[in-house]
Amino acid sequence: MNATNTASFPRMTPANLPAPISGPSVWVAHDLAQDQRAWLHTLSNAEIAELETAAEHFAALGKDLGQITAADFPLPSFAHHLTALQDKLLSGNGIEVMRGLPTHTFDQRKAATVFCGIGAHLGSARSQNAKGHILGHVRDTGVSSMSAQVRIYQTAERQTFHTDSADVVGLLCLNEAKEGGDSLLVSAATLYNRMYADAPELLCRLFDPIATDRRGEVPEGAKPFMQIPPLSWHAGKLTAFYQRQYIDSAQRFDEALRLTPEHIAALDMFDALANDPTLHFRMRLRPGDMQFVYNHAQLHDRTGFTDWSEQDKRRHLLRLWLSLPGDRALPDCFRERYGDITPGQRGGIICAGTALNAPLDA
Repeated sequence: MNATNTASFPRMTPANLPAPISGPSVWVAHDLAQDQRAWLHTLSNAEIAELETAAEHFAALGKDLGQITAADFPLPSFAHHLTALQDKLLSGNGIEVMRGLPTHTFDQRKAATVFCGIGAHLGSARSQNAKGHILGHVRDTGVSSMSAQVRIYQTAERQTFHTDSADVVGLLCLNEAKEGGDSLLVSAATLYNRMYADAPELLCRLFDPIATDRRGEVPEGAKPFMQIPPLSWHAGKLTAFYQRQYIDSAQRFDEALRLTPEHIAALDMFDALANDPTLHFRMRLRPGDMQFVYNHAQLHDRTGFTDWSEQDKRRHLLRLWLSLPGDRALPDCFRERYGDITPGQRGGIICAGTALNAPLDA
C-alpha cells in the first residue's frame, strides 16, 4: 500500500475494536416489522392541507425551486414534527416514511415543491451529480451499469446495500414499478456487532482506506476515485461509507489501493450479512410515500424491477440529499468526498462549474 495514502489511518486490530454498539440505531428486521410506529407516519388531513397551503405560498413567490428555504415554505404546525424527525434521524433508528401525500392530484411541480419544502425544514439540499441537481429523478433511463459513467440508480438493475454522499437521503415515490423495486434498509451498527462477534479480524479490514469509483463525476484536481474506509470510528460514533459496486469498479485505476484477499473476504461478509432477510427490513414505497434515511448509520438498497410499458406509469421517484445542522462530526478523510465537512454544509457532488438547480420533467 502507498504509505502516503494510509498513514493517517491507524491499523485496526481485534484488540482495539470498540465494544459492540447499543441503542436505537441497532435493529433487525423483526423490530421494524412488529412496530410500524417506529418508522411510519401517516399524514393527517390537516397536515396535508398545511403542506398544500405552503406549496401555494411558494408558487406565489415566483422563485426557483432550487433556492427554496424553510421560510419560503411555512409550516406553523407540521414543522414541529419535522424537528422531531431531525432528532429521530440523528439519534433514533434513522428511518421514517411519511405516507398519504395525494400526489395523484398534483402536477410534478407541486409534488416537488412539497418534497423540497419539507427537505428545507430538515436541512440544506446538496448536489446529487456534477450538474448540480438538488432534486434527483430515480428511474430506469435504459442504460447499463456496465458503463463506467453510469450510476446504478439510473437503471432497473438490483442495487447493492450502500450509502449516499450526504447525511440524509430522501425519496418521494410518484409511480411504483410493475414488479419489484422494493426498498431495503439495514443497520450499519447491527452489521458491525455481528462481525465483531463472528469475524473481528475481517471487521478490522473495513476500517482500512478502500478506493471507491467516482463514476466519472470528478471534482477539479481530484482523482477519479476516493479512498475512504467503509467504516470509521470518530467522536464516539460508527460512520459507514459504502458502495460495493463502485469499490469493485475502482480497481480499474492503477493508482487505486489494491484490494487484498482479506479485504475481499471482509467486504463479502459485510454484503452477506446485509442481505440476510432477518437483518434487513424490506418495504414497498407507494405513490405519495416520502422516505427519509440517515445515511451514516443505515445502508439502503433497491431490488431490481420490471417497469410498465406505458410511459406515464413508469417507476419514478424524486430524491433529495440533505445536510443536517447539529449532525455528528465526520473524520477528516470525508473531505475527499465532501470537500467541506461542516455539519449543515457538507455532502453532495461538486465539480467545476456546478450550480445548484432543481430540474423538473415536462
